[in-house]
Amino acid sequence: MKNLLIQSAKILDHQSPFNGKIADVLISDGKIAEIGKNINVSDKSTIIIPAKGQVLSPGFFDLNANFGEPGLETKEDMGTGCMTAAAGGFTGLALMPNTQPPIHSKAEVSYLISKSKNNLVDIYPMGCISHNREGKELAEMYDMQQSGAIAFTDGNRPVSNAGLMSRALLYTKSFNGLILSYAEDQDIAGKAKMNEGLMSTYLGMKGNPSLAEELMISRDLYLAEYNDSRIHFSTISSAKSVDLIRKAKKAGIKVSCDVAVHHLIFTEDDLEGFDSNFKVKPPLRTKKDQKALIAGLKDGTIDAIVSQHCPHEIEFKHVEFEIASYGITGLQTALPVALKAGLSLETIIEKMAVAPRNILGISIPELKTGNSANFILFNPEEEWELNEESNRSKSSNSPFFGQILKGKVKLVYNNGQYIIF
Repeated sequence: MKNLLIQSAKILDHQSPFNGKIADVLISDGKIAEIGKNINVSDKSTIIIPAKGQVLSPGFFDLNANFGEPGLETKEDMGTGCMTAAAGGFTGLALMPNTQPPIHSKAEVSYLISKSKNNLVDIYPMGCISHNREGKELAEMYDMQQSGAIAFTDGNRPVSNAGLMSRALLYTKSFNGLILSYAEDQDIAGKAKMNEGLMSTYLGMKGNPSLAEELMISRDLYLAEYNDSRIHFSTISSAKSVDLIRKAKKAGIKVSCDVAVHHLIFTEDDLEGFDSNFKVKPPLRTKKDQKALIAGLKDGTIDAIVSQHCPHEIEFKHVEFEIASYGITGLQTALPVALKAGLSLETIIEKMAVAPRNILGISIPELKTGNSANFILFNPEEEWELNEESNRSKSSNSPFFGQILKGKVKLVYNNGQYIIF
């Protein structure tokens, strides 16, 4: 294993004594050997990486990534998914159970953990709340937790049965498990394909009101309070949702939440051209909602930013908007999108590297001498184009394809492995 010397990088890690400072970092045998000014090395095989103007931070962690394994490998397999994650600066991922079969027993959890061994990107499977994600009976959550499941969710399906959700919250409390809720009242949402508002009326499409999300958040907050359990809301999207969670936190309810990064720069207005790459769930909302989401990130109401990476084959997206599948590929473009939203580097690192690990109880990488190296080096000013050559995913369902993006990951290091981009 060759040593690396990163020269003149700006370190951003609030745990590090070098936070905010320009320094050299020497990596040897998978560990941070030295941090300081003008480090000299005698080993001529050491790889020198000039990093002036670049940022060194803990590796990002995603709470909402969808791969195809098992059963849907044509969308994304473990290899391409991890390479896409690395290219986006992610050294850890929590995988959604939206697979065939779903991750609803210890067999599937064990398979994913075995499949992802000795990888640069740390993989943490999330198990289903209900068997087969059907919302009828609880899955084997304790067995899955013992096998390595980091949390529990039915992925992109809401748990409509309030009794089942209440039992899940109470049951996981016994072994300190975490429930992730995708908040959508399906009776209110119906089969709508976009946000209910002026744009849906203008386009003549049935709308999905933010009420569908807000009702479910209200219900699950009451259930979490009743059971004195932890709950995390995935990909909230409306101003009222932010307000509900802000008030719940003040009331002492054990709640956390995240937002999909694309909700920070896109709104329902982007659907005017019926581009299916903007068809996501929850749907893109209004500018007012978007401002509330950004405000929620800044005041701490929203804990984390997620990629909601959801790859699809061309036949599922290059079709009429009405029948196209939901989702975009988000891992590789999360950093430039967060920068485009106007977030500070410190906020991005807090919401994409630190908070996601805190929510799941995973140790946070620290840029300190003697620690195992888990970091990324990125240039917030460098421009690059997402195209067939640069795209690391099997799928290309991204509204950024063919566009110039600002903010590029240059180096990823974890588990004694590194990739230079």
